[in-house]
Amino acid sequence: MINNKLTKQELSRYSRHLVLPEVRIKGQEKIKQSKVLIVGAGGLGSPVALYLAAAGIGTIGIVDFDKVEENNLQRQIIHSTKDLGTKKTESAKNSINNLNPNVKVNLHNVKLDSKNALEIIKKYDVVIDGSDNFPTRYLVNDACVLLNKPDVYGSIFKFEGHVSVFNFDNGPCYRCLFPNPPPKGTIPNCAEAGVLGVLPGIIGTIQATEALKIILSKGEVLSGRLLVYDALNMAFRELKLGKNKNCPICGESPRIKELIDYEQFCQMKEEEEKSLEEDEINVQQMKKMIDNHEDFLLIDVREEPEWDICKIKGAKLIPLSQIMNRNIDILEDIEKDKNIVLYCHTGARSSEALQILRDEGFKNLKNLVGGIDAWANEIDQEVTIY
Repeated sequence: MINNKLTKQELSRYSRHLVLPEVRIKGQEKIKQSKVLIVGAGGLGSPVALYLAAAGIGTIGIVDFDKVEENNLQRQIIHSTKDLGTKKTESAKNSINNLNPNVKVNLHNVKLDSKNALEIIKKYDVVIDGSDNFPTRYLVNDACVLLNKPDVYGSIFKFEGHVSVFNFDNGPCYRCLFPNPPPKGTIPNCAEAGVLGVLPGIIGTIQATEALKIILSKGEVLSGRLLVYDALNMAFRELKLGKNKNCPICGESPRIKELIDYEQFCQMKEEEEKSLEEDEINVQQMKKMIDNHEDFLLIDVREEPEWDICKIKGAKLIPLSQIMNRNIDILEDIEKDKNIVLYCHTGARSSEALQILRDEGFKNLKNLVGGIDAWANEIDQEVTIY
């Protein structure tokens, strides 16, 4: 059990807080006794964890099941080169303990899902969503509504970031703003679209600020407001959010009374395994085709900046954006009955390109499962992983 009274050492450590009229000793003791859960130890979770640890949060929980990879280090500042290959939760705990040994760190080395979310989240006062996918965002939101916990939301994309606080003091929740997820494949992730490395630092720091305001019961919390940050133009703008009376979970007549299958809800599960198998090829099968000198055309549907990072030898670049625009010039030299294998970063965009090309009359199409990421991991170690 944590002693919530400040020690002499803590009085010195947090002295810049103690002289603030809005904090003082009683406020710092509130911070010390608080418990905050951070979902994701990545770009957003890194600054959140470090600043909350520095501030003296008594207990920090971290949920993540990934390991530290080299491409994380451009933005995930809680990890370092020596942590490559280790669990992100362990790496984050070491950084927190090095910064402030007074903080208790709970590690949840699991993928947050409908089976474990309520049990994990119920132990904390504030939840900070640093996830990077829609199933987890809806899951965190719904669990927070069901448990009556504030959900400090953040998201990043290229040069833009969003922050809000959901389910706070009878304010709107994430579903009030986004009742339904976008269609599968319509919004690329950071690996595909890129993100400015400092952006999550700014957004995550704002999330940490909101968490401290909630704990201290000070200031105007970002409830009912969505803060939008444009890094390229160094501009902030604010959108007002209203509570949706027809919201399926926090509205007047809620229909969602328990956690659901969020992968299915966000259409992340494969729906037609049989037909997909007919259209797919794995990296081992494609390597065999290459080794046997089979006649086929390998098309890379990523965008040019990704092509510049790495490519599979012998591939032809035809970006999905051009295929979607039905750019006939880039397709007219390709025979409609030619054997074609399509690939992208992980397989989603090439699957979309396959459907478009099929509509254009191309007959012998295959999608490379796992894309160039699987090729780099399983076949060619010289290909850069990004």
